[in-house]
Amino acid sequence: MFDIDKWIEIWVAITKNKTRSLLTCFGVFWGILMLVLLLGAGQGVKNSLYVQVNGFATNSSFFIAGLTSEPYKGFNKGREWNMRNRDVEIITRNIKDIESISPVIGSGRGEKNIVYGELSGSYSVKGLAPDYFNIEKQHIIFGRLINNIDLIEKRKVCIIGNKVNEVLFHNINPCGKYIRVNGIYYQVVGVVKGVSKVSIGGKSEESVCIPFTTMQQTLNKGDVFDFLAVSARPGSQIEPVIRQIKSILKAQNDISPKDPQAVMVINISAQFKTFEKMFFGIDFLIWLVGLGTLLSGIIGVSNITMVTVRERTREIGVRRAIGAKPFNIISQIMSESLVLTALAGMLGLSLGVFIMDWIGKIFAAQQGSDSLLVDPNVDIKTAVIATVILLFSGLLAGLIPAWRAMQIKAIDAIREE
Repeated sequence: MFDIDKWIEIWVAITKNKTRSLLTCFGVFWGILMLVLLLGAGQGVKNSLYVQVNGFATNSSFFIAGLTSEPYKGFNKGREWNMRNRDVEIITRNIKDIESISPVIGSGRGEKNIVYGELSGSYSVKGLAPDYFNIEKQHIIFGRLINNIDLIEKRKVCIIGNKVNEVLFHNINPCGKYIRVNGIYYQVVGVVKGVSKVSIGGKSEESVCIPFTTMQQTLNKGDVFDFLAVSARPGSQIEPVIRQIKSILKAQNDISPKDPQAVMVINISAQFKTFEKMFFGIDFLIWLVGLGTLLSGIIGVSNITMVTVRERTREIGVRRAIGAKPFNIISQIMSESLVLTALAGMLGLSLGVFIMDWIGKIFAAQQGSDSLLVDPNVDIKTAVIATVILLFSGLLAGLIPAWRAMQIKAIDAIREE
């Protein structure tokens, strides 16, 4: 049953020395506040990174033709080679775990290389296959994306980034109009904005994309392209796909199977795993620092409770002498410690959540800029864990003083002045 007299007694014992109780509570309050702020800031940084890469396939990789480092089949080392359309066909036919594959050609930025009427700008030009938009997703503002018919018929069509559209067409729908790209006219069929902040070969907002077969023809490249973008099917690992693609490329282009640098690979999946490991380390450090600060506050509670037990030696002796059970003494001391810890901790937890919510609103209000923190918060799971740790720490803080109280002999306590 709930004993109101017991809790009144606990409250009287805590408020008897208000200054000491407040200073004791401050250590716990500060410890849990720092833990919440650190966890919220860490989550905000993680959210910021995930916002930057949202829309980019994390299980993707890019292949680039490098120089051979070993002689093979009569070829000297240091030989240049190129990936060709036939390589894509063989890779697609033989590797079943590939979800999307796209050859890519880049021409870089030229001086005023994109022109519409009297308006012009310097932008990146990329030749792509439709599958590329499954790897680097785009938000369609006007029109459509490049499709397979554009690729097969080598149509002179293009899609432009929203910043290109802003400069050349002042943000109106440009679909159906013609722009001059590196001296050749293309019909605009779409305007896009990159979902992800990550991009390969130039930002989507400042790029012009055309079918890679059209770009091969206009640049007189034959069937050669610059690099290959590939993503694995959901649930499949990208590493086996990378090994198979490298093996096929080497076999098709007379490169030694043991050559370590002829096929250069940018493994996006591995980079994301590196980020995950880094964040795990940050989380571990945050918990270590936060719990260390909280522990110092808990030790303070325990020490003050020990002092309180010493001051109440005579009281405890009298209670023992008139028949108080050991459980009554232990629960009294541990309850006082738990109340002190819980009050201070809950106040620190609440204030920390309020501060992180306030900071999140400030960063969210910074429109048009990349925020360092995105939705910095402490999720319910973390809050529950912190609360459990807090309450357990409160009980632990009262355990040693309670044990000390049980060691007091009734006759000795009554004699003490």
